[in-house]
Amino acid sequence: MQNQIVKTLLLFGALVLAGCMEMQNPYSDGLNRLTVSAVYPSDHADATRAGVAVTVESVSGGSAYSLLTDASGTASTTLPNGIYRISISDRTGSDIFNGTLDKVVISGQDVAVSLSLKYSKAGTLVIKELYCGGCSKAPEEGTYQSDQYVILHNNDSQVLYLDGLCLGTLSPYNSTGSNPWLDGGELPDFLPIIQAIWQVSGTGTSFPLNPGEDAVICLRGAIDHSAQYPLSVNLNQPGYFVCYNQSYFPNPTYHPVPGDQIKSERILEVVIKTGQANAYTLSLNSPTFVIFRAEGTTMRDFVSVPENLRQVPGGSERVVTLPQEWVIDGMEVFNGGSSDNHKRLSPAIDAGYVALSETFKGHTLMRRVDETASAEQGFEVLMDTNNSTADFYERETQSLHK
Repeated sequence: MQNQIVKTLLLFGALVLAGCMEMQNPYSDGLNRLTVSAVYPSDHADATRAGVAVTVESVSGGSAYSLLTDASGTASTTLPNGIYRISISDRTGSDIFNGTLDKVVISGQDVAVSLSLKYSKAGTLVIKELYCGGCSKAPEEGTYQSDQYVILHNNDSQVLYLDGLCLGTLSPYNSTGSNPWLDGGELPDFLPIIQAIWQVSGTGTSFPLNPGEDAVICLRGAIDHSAQYPLSVNLNQPGYFVCYNQSYFPNPTYHPVPGDQIKSERILEVVIKTGQANAYTLSLNSPTFVIFRAEGTTMRDFVSVPENLRQVPGGSERVVTLPQEWVIDGMEVFNGGSSDNHKRLSPAIDAGYVALSETFKGHTLMRRVDETASAEQGFEVLMDTNNSTADFYERETQSLHK
């Protein structure tokens, strides 16, 4: 009897030990090794180095892993089965290298991928803030979305001029669902600018922006929205620009007559309108937004060439096929409430994304401050790695909210 009790206790102890071991490593039989190799452009092959950040993120959300490359530009880790998004961001001085691989499937075996990096330069004029998601009408009931704006920032030590600067958003409007421009899973070599292109007027030196200064562009009404809705903002301010054109976008709900503080010369021009909407359309929860200038021609001459316009595949709207090298800065926004987000911007423009968790909460998307560079330069310098995941964050209130 005593021997039987001893055997029972030993068996129970072994089961408990096995159970504890299994709890300590729930993926003991389900882990696979992922190896990522950074491939720098051939004319920058000597840029390969150790310590470069590699981010591996579960597409379904919830899990993200931060790795560092070794001297050969390789990083590895073990992961459970899943679908992952891999990105690499490297900056040395003003030289930036970014790359992204979407939907890398790991299922029951080790995976090795090579990630080609795109080269770009740090921007001098950057997007500081994009407020697109609207706010509550509290204390009234309902929601409000007529107060969208963007703030641009001079990140350089030289005076910049906004004259001739253009802005626009990409097709598809939202990050969720399918992207009709993908060809074999690859993004096109142009940017499909949809709805309209807006342009700052001027003679070339009419609108200077000093180092560290901001420029506010009202994408919708340049009025004091906060007068009626306290959670909104006052966009009727001296020096602000506004997207306003009654001929192309006559909807007064979204494009009311600009306030008395807005000068007529700061009303942006419509270079071209390609859609049929009576108000300029920018996604509330997941736009892509870019600023750009024509090179070697004017924007009006460029859009006058029929070959530079295309119809959205399967749709009725047309887009402008903008050369990627004309982009000065761009940012990609993902819908934070969805796990079905898809990239629309090339890694050379934005290798990552910033998520907007909720609309109609007054939340805004802000670029981080580079404290070290700001102290060295003596004016506010913002982060610029051409990767919105690193550069931006979601802020709970608009920076212009008082």
